[in-house]
Amino acid sequence: MTNAAGPVIELADVQQTFVSSDGTPVHALEGVSLAIGRHEFVSIIGPSGCGKSTILRLIAGLLRPSAGRVAIFDLQVIEPRDEIGMVFQKPTLLPWLNVLDNVTFPMKHKYGTVDAKDRERALELLALVGLKDFMAKRPDELSGGMQQRVAIARSLLHDPEILLMDEPFSALDALTRDEMSFELLRIWRERPKTVVFVTHSIPEALLLSDRIVVMSARPARVSEIIEVPLERPRSFETLSNPRLHELANAIREKVFSRKLAA
Repeated sequence: MTNAAGPVIELADVQQTFVSSDGTPVHALEGVSLAIGRHEFVSIIGPSGCGKSTILRLIAGLLRPSAGRVAIFDLQVIEPRDEIGMVFQKPTLLPWLNVLDNVTFPMKHKYGTVDAKDRERALELLALVGLKDFMAKRPDELSGGMQQRVAIARSLLHDPEILLMDEPFSALDALTRDEMSFELLRIWRERPKTVVFVTHSIPEALLLSDRIVVMSARPARVSEIIEVPLERPRSFETLSNPRLHELANAIREKVFSRKLAA
């Protein structure tokens, strides 16, 4: 799902340097350039600590780059923006609120109230993720996968154009992880978004993505951008497709050889 018009998200020669507690500079990103089209699903993979999550935080406006430019719809990102939703590794639900109130909490926090329209949309989203019957439950009454569905519904409440996902399924068991991947594909197909998805799982990236951005070790650069040739819509049969496994092995070899050469 790409668009021939200009990119929705653009990083141009982005550098990011942090200062550690002892004053030592830590160079996280070096010369990262990337353009992502409307409704495109792009995954970012690379070694641990290479700056994948930093890229999401830059797009989200939670960080300012040390150098270079980050833009959304050709406007420089200088602060968080309403057209962005974010899903983290953990669902970060409020344990004292029920499912419906957790989904509507961003509106309550921002505006001090939740109107009937927001509650109606929250119920629609809970139906979309298969949790409408659980709207009165507390988070500790839900499985890990169900909690992450609540987090996804919450991130979609304000109908963002862009969805940033930072290893959202990493804490789930393998079967639930596969289930959540297909759930995400269904949601993305029914409510198209521009998605940037960070993962350590190469098969997961292949299953979900239009393109995969492979990052080098820190200071991270874009080593390669891989077009995923698997047809959509993707299904459980895609997981057993020999082509997926061939692609996964080829990407592993590239990532591993670069890691040894670093």
